[in-house]
Amino acid sequence: MSRRKLTDLEILIVDDDEDILGSMELALRSEGATTSTAIDGHDAIAKWRSGTHEVVVLDMMLPKSSGFLVLEELMASNDPPIVVMVTANEGRRHMAYAKELGVAAYLTKPIPLQLLIDTIDGLTGGHQEDNGGRM
Repeated sequence: MSRRKLTDLEILIVDDDEDILGSMELALRSEGATTSTAIDGHDAIAKWRSGTHEVVVLDMMLPKSSGFLVLEELMASNDPPIVVMVTANEGRRHMAYAKELGVAAYLTKPIPLQLLIDTIDGLTGGHQEDNGGRM
């Protein structure tokens, strides 16, 4: 039996598309992660403040507060999480700004779920996978 890559990780998944949110949650849980979800920026910040999430998977385009505003809030904390930003926007300007704010990885939708798992595994001390040239 192969090891579950994300065992004991607490991950907050933030996306306003419930199908994408559900797919990511199922995939990350199948690898042993404990997950919480949020569908808008305000909910994401509230859940982050009340939880102990080590990783946040964050959509860029969100209602109520953009992913960038959420990212700024997360990175301003005393113990910021590892943030994987996910977006359908392929613009280099957005990627550069996300990197400037401290995002650990920037993945473009549609994201193969195995790539998401491997990216988080690599960022949290698991084996480092090639992420297809993505940041």
